[in-house]
Amino acid sequence: MSDAANKRYRAENKIRFVTATTLFDGHDASINIFRRILQSLGAEVVHLGHSRSGIDIVDAAIEEDAHAIAVTSYQGGHMEFYKYLHDLLAERDATHIRIFGGGGGTILPSEGEELQKQGITRIYSPDDGRQMSLVGMVEDMLSRSGFPRGQLAEDFDLSSLRADRPAVVAELISAAENYSDKYPDILDEVERRASESSAPVIGITGTGGSGK
Repeated sequence: MSDAANKRYRAENKIRFVTATTLFDGHDASINIFRRILQSLGAEVVHLGHSRSGIDIVDAAIEEDAHAIAVTSYQGGHMEFYKYLHDLLAERDATHIRIFGGGGGTILPSEGEELQKQGITRIYSPDDGRQMSLVGMVEDMLSRSGFPRGQLAEDFDLSSLRADRPAVVAELISAAENYSDKYPDILDEVERRASESSAPVIGITGTGGSGK
């Protein structure tokens, strides 16, 4: 990718994407290209790989405090799968997370339009690729996902910081990342508690690209 392409778009806020292919779908060449372009334009990407379930994808997006999910589907069943992703996010009070998708000629333009009416942010078609280019589609994804994360509510209560509340943990990580000067008391208290805890340290290994 040329330096000129890299300079075309820069987000004002840090943006985090979760990328994957749909369950039972091993066609991951497309999503791998998109994740590389996302990274080249400054986004952080948590890549889950191919054949991932809706719960896998949504749980990862919430735990990483992601701005968006990008999922390709070439295996069929896309109408149900994308809607399922949307429903899972709604159940977890995480509808701020954008959903992007595509599947070449597998997803008809009319189906993409129907999914967008049901709350999916954007389904890209082959015509979009021809008109916008790959980089143009990624720029569009970033422009729709550039909202800030990590701004805590005025009544934020540290008692909500528990192992069974991954969204709260992720929100605090974003607060530390983006607004460390705005919440020094809260973040200092989190650090103090961490230093006093006896939490286990877990090492994770695996092959390159496995999403460790």
